[in-house]
Amino acid sequence: MMPTPVILLKEGTDTSQGIPQLVSNINACQVIAEAVRTTLGPRGMDKLIVDERGKATISNDGATILKLLDVVHPAAKTLVDIAKSQDAEVGDGTTSVTLLAAEFLKQVKPYVEEGLHPQIIIRAFRTATQLAVNKIKDIAVTVKKEDKDEQRSLLEKCAATALSSKLISQSKEFFSKMVVDAVMMLDDLLQLKMIGIKKVQGGALEDYQAIVDAEWNILYDKLDKIHKSGAKVVLSKLPIGDVATQYFADRDMFCAGRVPEEDLKRTMMACGGSIQTSVNALSDDVLGRCEVFEETQIGGERYNFFTGCPKAKTCTIILRGGAEQFMEETERSLHDAIMIVRRAIKNDSVVAGGGAIEMELSKYLRDYSRTIPGKQQLLIGAYAKALEIIPRQLCDNAGFDATNILNKLRAKHAQGGMWYGVDVNNEDIADNFEACVWEPAIVRINALTAASEAACLIVSVDETIKNPRSTVDAAPSARGRGRGRPHNH
Repeated sequence: MMPTPVILLKEGTDTSQGIPQLVSNINACQVIAEAVRTTLGPRGMDKLIVDERGKATISNDGATILKLLDVVHPAAKTLVDIAKSQDAEVGDGTTSVTLLAAEFLKQVKPYVEEGLHPQIIIRAFRTATQLAVNKIKDIAVTVKKEDKDEQRSLLEKCAATALSSKLISQSKEFFSKMVVDAVMMLDDLLQLKMIGIKKVQGGALEDYQAIVDAEWNILYDKLDKIHKSGAKVVLSKLPIGDVATQYFADRDMFCAGRVPEEDLKRTMMACGGSIQTSVNALSDDVLGRCEVFEETQIGGERYNFFTGCPKAKTCTIILRGGAEQFMEETERSLHDAIMIVRRAIKNDSVVAGGGAIEMELSKYLRDYSRTIPGKQQLLIGAYAKALEIIPRQLCDNAGFDATNILNKLRAKHAQGGMWYGVDVNNEDIADNFEACVWEPAIVRINALTAASEAACLIVSVDETIKNPRSTVDAAPSARGRGRGRPHNH
């Protein structure tokens, strides 16, 4: 007698489990990492991604690329998510985080294939991450906040490091100063939306001016009240009609309609005053103030400049450039740099970039792993080896001999040169702390924890169950356009 098979899942359900499933998840993550691998570092390549509407995006930012790739594989989606979280939390290091997670998985793949239990791997990874994070905190260099000049030079170096891998790296000196200026203008909360970025086509990127703008929302039939209130500049979110425009012009007042809401808010923050929805309560205290108001043409657009605002804690960066994609990528790069500068202001400790901190952690963990018995030793060793992917990839992207340079780095770190990393300009190794390739320690800490969490998450999944598309969804599409069965109302 054959036992009757128990059918538990709906037919068409796809299940896969056990070690092959784990290995296939790990392979999927490798593919994701391949997509962004070449964008790492100052010599990284850019990706051109065309979406279904034919819009082309050129980007070097790991998170942007992964967002635009439509990833369906459930395990590989985790990598997309950690890149997004790194982008939201710190702003930069999105490619590194994806690479690290994929490399962690790659290093443990042989152990998984041999049947080592995932929980042991996870425990080892947690230990290693904890050790690495503590080590970063130990060796990170704190910069004195009291000394304004020193703090400023630190911020500029962090911004320059963040920008060095982007399209605009040629003019990173210029941009890092500009980003630091922009962030320094904000108040202590450092809200991101207080920095506006406007794009104008035509002209070079260098023509920019920090602008501050102001606005009240005004009803159209009450022009007289507006005039009597003593307002000189009227900004409105909605369009302002011809009559009103003429009326204002006759009385030597300036008006602008269709001002985006965020610009209104930013202006309000800068000039004081408040946004009015009606004109019945126009008194002196709802008017904002600024010393000079002027309208200037930049490229084909005209911009209004409010200068000398009493409460100015806001600024706007105007970007100019040829192609739209170029300007969008510049905006993304500046966003990264701005986030990095904010982070560096809040957490004032920095580490050397360019693979230096990864090599140091790798050496530290490798040494540590030799002191413990059992399987943990192999796994922490694998973790240490995985960290070397960052300097290795930097070499590969620049076309250097990675093995050669990594050997030099290992030797240097073993002798105690803890800030030595890849020197991309001279195809050699260099003390990256001296060379001012700095990044906030928090970026690295976040990247390590996120990558190791993602790796643990993927290793701990041993079965995927895909439910078939339910037939209910599919039915209406055939009958579309309202020719379906009559409803009995």
